[in-house]
Amino acid sequence: MPTKALNRGMRLSFMIVTLFITSAVNAAVDAQEAPTIFGDVTIGPQFSPDPLTVRGMSGGSISGSQVGGRSETATGPCTGFVDETPDHKLALTSKFDYLKLQVQSPEDTTMIIKGPGGTWCNDDFEGKNAGMIGEWLAGTYEIWIGSYEKDKYLPYTLKITEVK
Repeated sequence: MPTKALNRGMRLSFMIVTLFITSAVNAAVDAQEAPTIFGDVTIGPQFSPDPLTVRGMSGGSISGSQVGGRSETATGPCTGFVDETPDHKLALTSKFDYLKLQVQSPEDTTMIIKGPGGTWCNDDFEGKNAGMIGEWLAGTYEIWIGSYEKDKYLPYTLKITEVK
């Protein structure tokens, strides 16, 4: 009888340890932030995590110059094709002396940003990917990420950072 009790106790202990480990692993996975897809972001100075990333699919059927309202801005050409509605909205709770937005994609991308103070477009900020860098006023910015071919949708990551 003592052997049966010992075996039963060992099995019970093993089950409790297994449940504990499974719960701990699930909690750790849940605690990690998944990247936002086509999400809206609100940040203030010294936001965390930095860099902040959001994901999406570039492209659409509307020309970048139509959305941008012009063919060129001080930050670059309004090229490519985008959706009618922005891919992301970025709300800045206060002014940023320096903020960098950079698209990372396996294909050539474009960017249009509308917000306080105007409209900015970019192409080929770093390699074939679009980006924007500079001083940003508080307020909400609409962001479109475009592709060069009409109705061609490509995956991208938009990286937002205060780090120079």
